[in-house]
Amino acid sequence: MLQLVYVSTARSSDPIDHQVILDHARRNNRRDGITGLLYADAKRFLQALEGPDAAVEATFARIQADPRHRAIVLLSCRQVEAREFGDWEMAHLTAASDRDALVERIRSLVSRATPAVRGTFEGFAAVRRAA
Repeated sequence: MLQLVYVSTARSSDPIDHQVILDHARRNNRRDGITGLLYADAKRFLQALEGPDAAVEATFARIQADPRHRAIVLLSCRQVEAREFGDWEMAHLTAASDRDALVERIRSLVSRATPAVRGTFEGFAAVRRAA
């Protein structure tokens, strides 16, 4: 099974509609057997995708072609024996968010991930909390 982690920047300065992204991703990921985690705030996305190789590769190709993303950087691409994320989840930061609570939610969501993936998400959330 393939696990891929990437980071990207939103192309537009328009607010991100997290609910639309969440609904669309949940539907597609369930259909394709993909699990993982998406962290999103007003400007950045950090996502782990895991599942059948072809499905993860096709999803990442769609993301790369999506005009809402720019500066996409692949952080990790590796084979895993078991899913590190039981379901696909999303954690997002809004102006009204409790930033400390969001960091704790991220810690909980990545608790079964390898130290490298866990560190990537926890570090990213902590840096974005301070931004």
